[in-house]
Amino acid sequence: MLAVCCLSLLITALDTTAVNVALPAVGRDLHAPVSGLQWTVDGYTLAVACFMMLAGSTADRIGRRRVFQTGLALFTLGSLACSLAPDLRWLIAFRVAQGLGASMLNPVALSIITHAFPDARERARAIGLWGTTVGLSVAAGPVVGGLLVASAGWRSIFWINIPIGVAALTLTAAFVPESRATTTRRPDPVGQLLVGTILTSLLFALIEGAHQGYTAAPIVAMFALSAVATAALPRYERRREQPLIDPLFFRSVPFTGSFVVAVAAFLALSGFLFLNTLYLQDVRDCSALDAGLLTVPMAVGIALASPLSGRLTAARGPRLPMVTAGLLITAAELTLTTLTPTTPWVVLLTAYVLLGVGFGLVNAPITTTAVAGMPRAQAGVSAAITTTGRQIGNTLGVALLGSVVAAHTHATPDRAGFAAASHPGWWILSAGGLLIAAIGLAATTPCATASAARVAARFPAEPTAATSTTPTPKLPPGITDGAPA
Repeated sequence: MLAVCCLSLLITALDTTAVNVALPAVGRDLHAPVSGLQWTVDGYTLAVACFMMLAGSTADRIGRRRVFQTGLALFTLGSLACSLAPDLRWLIAFRVAQGLGASMLNPVALSIITHAFPDARERARAIGLWGTTVGLSVAAGPVVGGLLVASAGWRSIFWINIPIGVAALTLTAAFVPESRATTTRRPDPVGQLLVGTILTSLLFALIEGAHQGYTAAPIVAMFALSAVATAALPRYERRREQPLIDPLFFRSVPFTGSFVVAVAAFLALSGFLFLNTLYLQDVRDCSALDAGLLTVPMAVGIALASPLSGRLTAARGPRLPMVTAGLLITAAELTLTTLTPTTPWVVLLTAYVLLGVGFGLVNAPITTTAVAGMPRAQAGVSAAITTTGRQIGNTLGVALLGSVVAAHTHATPDRAGFAAASHPGWWILSAGGLLIAAIGLAATTPCATASAARVAARFPAEPTAATSTTPTPKLPPGITDGAPA
């Protein structure tokens, strides 16, 4: 089951990193401006962020395996469609379809892992291995993407998802048992609409504001709409018996901290990947393959640090890996605040390694803190909220950093202008690293832990055995569909 869950993460993360490497080729082939490249990435992550919480609660209600299989099928078909897209608009539309499929994968996979490993230490190690897959995909994505772009064009980067998706579908049918939460949740269409409105309007304002001007009436209206929806969401959800996002979750300091850290960490990664890809290929004249190979040290750092983070979190708690991660990410981004067209390669590679190790350390404490602070009956929703934070960070990283560069390169679109325009972006990412370290300290105090216990006590206790609607393969000893025997 752990292998199947890792496969689902592999194809979604591999797709993201490979697409980043292919962005310059997409821009040349489809005549796409910077905003078009932003939408190519963010169309996918926006769909994931908007529907991930719905997928988590739906999986808890109608069956985790069923939703997981549906997501795999949709993601695989979306990948095929992206490879056939005739123009930029169709590519963005098919990327949204891919994102809808991906929204059903990662939160459900986390829920499956959480239920399959009831022991806290085993679960932390399993999540560490699951996080190691991120490193593998980041390592393989740029290299495989670069090879495919160089040999067969950018469309071929979507082909790699198809055989992996088919294999994951086959393994899911054979090895993943069907399971549901004993306490199911009703659909919340109004809450889902508000979540979609918040993210879509904010993303549109950030990306298009760089070109229309942030004081333009449509952009101001989008910012205002996002703010109104943000204010309305908790007010509405408090009145529902079974909300899509229970505001009570955020009274837990560790849970809230893990959500903010997830946003900040993935904003740092996605913003880095977007800027670094354009810098290496458009400023330093690297090929897609060379750009991919240069990011391997970062990916190796993620792959090595992720299992270490799982062991540290299991043995000593989340504080040490989270604070260390924040400081390393800050150091990496600060190194790039003086970027020029002739920055020495040793400086770039040092920043890549620091960022990779920092990002690898942060994943396990995020997930462990979020899930451990919530009742297991709410595992699907709590995992979905935290993973949604990751996708919000992915989305905001590309939108914010791309817009910063676009706003500063109108007058100086040359190489030196692009490098200089990226400096404010690196400073923004450095601040995100400091935020991670600060929350790592604040969210792991005894008072913070007590707040999580108070929140958990507000939810009804889950019976000791979960329900299963179909005959399933025999689970490991001591586990019955996600609950201790």
